[in-house]
Amino acid sequence: MFDINSLDRIIKETVKSVEKGKEQIYDIAENARVERDNLQKELERVQINTAKTIHEVDQLEKAEKTARYRLMEVSRNFSRYTEQDIKEAYDNAREYQVKLGLFRERESQLRQRRTEVELRLRKLLDTENKAEKLITNVGGALRLLTGNLQGITEKLEELQQRQNLGLQVIKAQEEERRRVARDIHDGPAQSMASVILRAEICERLLEKNPAQVPGELQALKEGVKSTLQDVRKIIFDLRPMVLDDLGLIPTLKRYFAEFQERTGLLVDLVTMGKDKRVSSAMEVAIFRVIQEAINNSYKHAQTETVNVRLEMKPEFVNCKITDEGVGFNVEEKLGPEAKGYGLIGMRERVELLEGTFKISSLPGKGTEIKLQIPIKE
Repeated sequence: MFDINSLDRIIKETVKSVEKGKEQIYDIAENARVERDNLQKELERVQINTAKTIHEVDQLEKAEKTARYRLMEVSRNFSRYTEQDIKEAYDNAREYQVKLGLFRERESQLRQRRTEVELRLRKLLDTENKAEKLITNVGGALRLLTGNLQGITEKLEELQQRQNLGLQVIKAQEEERRRVARDIHDGPAQSMASVILRAEICERLLEKNPAQVPGELQALKEGVKSTLQDVRKIIFDLRPMVLDDLGLIPTLKRYFAEFQERTGLLVDLVTMGKDKRVSSAMEVAIFRVIQEAINNSYKHAQTETVNVRLEMKPEFVNCKITDEGVGFNVEEKLGPEAKGYGLIGMRERVELLEGTFKISSLPGKGTEIKLQIPIKE
């Protein structure tokens, strides 16, 4: 049998590793986002400074051009200007040339810095987009691992449980056949042998002592009646025909009355809602679950009374069976190592009809069984 636990452990470890990788990718994306915001702010500052520097360069170029024209004019008309005017014109032109050179160098540096920041910003945006796409892909992988693959383990576990249940069903069928064979052998078969013997006695008495024949015939009739009752009980246990004729509630009432007469266990039946016929499969399933629960209470619970509450709703049939007996450990009876078919078979009958089945019990605290089956047209 495939080790479901190993597969489940591998999936959980894989999910943990992928989740850790997703967190690391998210950190990379977050760091890229923070650096991108900082670079965006720096780019805005560089753009503002570049624009200001370009404007100042334009103004300095105009001023430097004016200063050069002034120097040229002074130099051409040397006789009209003093030495001081010439010196001032030269110094002024020189000063504007130096300032213009400095601001042009600053403009060049700012343009270069702007280009670098723009390139880095584009790379960060590309990294951020790739990280976000990777996070989306990893998220899809996580959904696959946590959804579909875990669903596969559940399906495998369900198939394993069904395989175990199938083996238990086969065992239960063999047990049921042995029980029926034993009941027929110990009951009707023995009674029929007694009927044959009494019939032979009647034949002899007709020849030797006819006066005793009526008494023997009366005993023969009582034996046939008893045999007929035994046969009807076996047939009822196999398939209660009254269930098809009258429905669930009348069949339960009849069964509880006969069960109490035979065993002394009091079964208190309370019905709620409008009595109506449901599908044959549902009626059989509910009857068998209740029958199994009553038999379990009689055999194991050590109780004198069992309460059965049956509620017929438009969309559901609800049933609750309780006793105040010795109780039991539910996990032991329904766990993977459980050997008994009864409780598992009850649950399986209900789940096959898409219903819900719940057992609550503790040692010394009694037992409560709840089931709800949807009514389908």
